[in-house]
Amino acid sequence: MKTANEIIEGLNKHRSATPSKWREHAEWRLANKEWLRYSQRIAMMMLDRMEELDLTQKAVAEKMGCSQQYISRVLKGTENLSIETISKIESALDLPILKSVCAPH
Repeated sequence: MKTANEIIEGLNKHRSATPSKWREHAEWRLANKEWLRYSQRIAMMMLDRMEELDLTQKAVAEKMGCSQQYISRVLKGTENLSIETISKIESALDLPILKSVCAPH
């Protein structure tokens, strides 16, 4: 049976040279919880609409005038979206996101 020191030595051999950032990521998610929910909801709406229209990320990016990589980040639900970007999403996908909120009553 291995001693505690031998176990620790074995674990240390496999330890990464770069420190983990899991705590920083967890704290960031907690601090940004509210807008992340909205961003994730918009991402899900986009994915559903893209499936309905049979559109790829590249096609949406072309319609919005941005890169496919940016669309990928938006669809992960972790991008802090500007009103301008949301408006472009609405136009590209014919998807009311803010229009219902901003419509005159």
